[in-house]
Amino acid sequence: MLIARSVALFVLAALFEIGGAWLVWQGVPGSDGGGGRGWIWIGSGVIALGLYGFVATLQPEGEFGRILAAYGGVFVAGSIAWGMVADGYRPDRWDVIGALICLAGMAVIMYAPRGR
Repeated sequence: MLIARSVALFVLAALFEIGGAWLVWQGVPGSDGGGGRGWIWIGSGVIALGLYGFVATLQPEGEFGRILAAYGGVFVAGSIAWGMVADGYRPDRWDVIGALICLAGMAVIMYAPRGR
C-alpha cells in the first residue's frame, strides 16, 4: 500500500510540476512554443509549481535526496507523456527506451529493499 501511495504522489507531483512549467511556457510571449497568453497563465503555473513542492513532502520516505532523485525518473517519463497529450509530440523509440530506463532507475532508488 505504501508503494501505491508513493507512486500516486509521484504522479500528482509530476502533474503539478510539468503542468505548471507548461502554463508558464504558454504564458510568456515569444518563448519557443509559448503563446504569450499572459499573466494569468504564468500565475497559474507558479501556483502549480508551488503545489508540486508541497506534494513532494507527502512521500512516505523521509530522505529528501532520495525522493528528489527518484522523482527525476517520473519527471522524464511524465514530460514525454505531457508533450504527447498537450502538444502532439510523438516520441521515437529512443525517447520511450530512455523514459523506461529512467522509470526503472526510479524504482530501484525508491523501492529497492534496504534491509532496515
